[in-house]
Amino acid sequence: MKKAAPTVWDVIVIGGGPAGMMAAARAGERGKTVLLLEKNTRLGVKLSLTGGGRCNVTNNKTDVRTMLTNYKDAGKFLFSTFTKHGVAETIQWFAGRGITFHEENEGRLFPITNSAETIRKTLIDALREQQVSIRVGAIVSAILHDVETGLFTIQLSNGKISHSHSCIVATGGMSRPETGSTGEGFSWLSTLGHTIKKDSLSLVPLMLHDTWVEKIRGVTIPDCKITLYSGDKKQKAQRGKILFTHTGVSGPTILNISSMVKELLLHGTVTLVLDLFPELDDKALRSSIQELLLINSNQKIKNVLARIVPRALALIILELLKINSETPTHSLLAKDRVMLVFFLKHFPLHVKGLLGADKAIVSSGGVSLTEIDFKTMGSLIVPNLFLVGDVLDIDRPSGGYSLQLCWSTGYVAGSSA
Repeated sequence: MKKAAPTVWDVIVIGGGPAGMMAAARAGERGKTVLLLEKNTRLGVKLSLTGGGRCNVTNNKTDVRTMLTNYKDAGKFLFSTFTKHGVAETIQWFAGRGITFHEENEGRLFPITNSAETIRKTLIDALREQQVSIRVGAIVSAILHDVETGLFTIQLSNGKISHSHSCIVATGGMSRPETGSTGEGFSWLSTLGHTIKKDSLSLVPLMLHDTWVEKIRGVTIPDCKITLYSGDKKQKAQRGKILFTHTGVSGPTILNISSMVKELLLHGTVTLVLDLFPELDDKALRSSIQELLLINSNQKIKNVLARIVPRALALIILELLKINSETPTHSLLAKDRVMLVFFLKHFPLHVKGLLGADKAIVSSGGVSLTEIDFKTMGSLIVPNLFLVGDVLDIDRPSGGYSLQLCWSTGYVAGSSA
C-alpha cells in the first residue's frame, strides 16, 4: 500500500540523474522520507547517453589518491568524499545488485551488458526498494529557505509546493540541454548565496575545416596517436580512439583535449596530426607497406589500402594525395609510395572550433568548492543544503570520472542529509 506523502519530507532531491538517484536511494536506505523531483518524463535521461549508450560507470583506479589526480585542483577537496565512497565502494554497490563489469582501455569499466539501461534500471530499482517517492515532469521554479524554521520550500512551475528539512541539488551543468541540463540550478543556488564560477564546456567534440570529413562520418579508428599543434608548436600528444562525425571528430581522446583546443584557438590556428599506426615507427611502417604493395601488386591501390584502414578513409587519403584510387599497386609512383607512408603517420586535421552545449559531454564551472563541506557534501552557506555532481566546479577528463563524481558525491550527500 502506497504511503501518504508527509507534510514535510526529510529530504527532497532535485534532479533525477545519476548523482540525484544515488543520493535519494542512500537517504531512503537510512529510513528518511525522500521525494525525488525530475523535470523530464523519465529518470536518467543523460545517463542513457553516457559511454555511447554503454555507460562508462567508473574507472578502475581503486586507490583514492591515484583516482583523484584526474580531477586536477579539485582532487584535494574530494579526498574525504572518495575515502567514504570511492571506486571500490561503487563497484561493491553495483555488485550487490547483480551488476558485473568488464574493463576496457585506460581502466574504463562498463556493465557486462554494454547497456546504460542496465545501470539506469538498477538505480530505479534501488529507489523503489527504499520507497523513494518519484515525481517526473516536475519543473522546479525556485528553492526557498526559511532561516527561522530551517525548512526548505520547493516551488514547481505548476504552482505546487513541497517542504523538506534537507534539500539535495543534483541538477547538473549546461551540457546536453536536451536532457534537461540547462543550468537553472545555478540561478537558485546563486539566490541562496552561493558563488557560481562561470560555466564552460569541458568535454566537447571538435569541428574541422576539412569538408571531406562528412564523407567518412561514423568511421572509427580504435587506436591512433593524436598530436595537437598550435601553429607549428607541438602542445600535447595522446593515444586512443577517434570517431569521425559529419562535422569533425569525437571520441574519448578528442574530448579530453577539447578544453585545451578551445584556449589555443584564441591565439591562432590549431591542427591535429594523426598517427594511424602508433605501434610502428616510420621505417617499420614503410617496410610493411612496401611488402603489402608487393604481395598485392596486381590489385587496385584502393583495395589494398582498405586492408589496413577503413575503406572510406582509404578513399579520402588517396583523394587528398591526388592518387587515382583505381591505380594498380605495381603502377604506383615512388613519390606516391613515400607520401602514402608519410600520410599514414602524419594525417593532418584542421580544427575550426568546438561544438556547442548540445553536444558537450561535461561542462566545467559551477559552485565554488570552497563553499562546500566535502565530508558531507553540505553547503557552508545554507544549513542542510547539499550539492552534488555537475553543479560543482570540477573539471575532469572522460573515462568514467564524471559518473564516479556523481556516485561519490551523491552517496555521501545521501548519507548526510
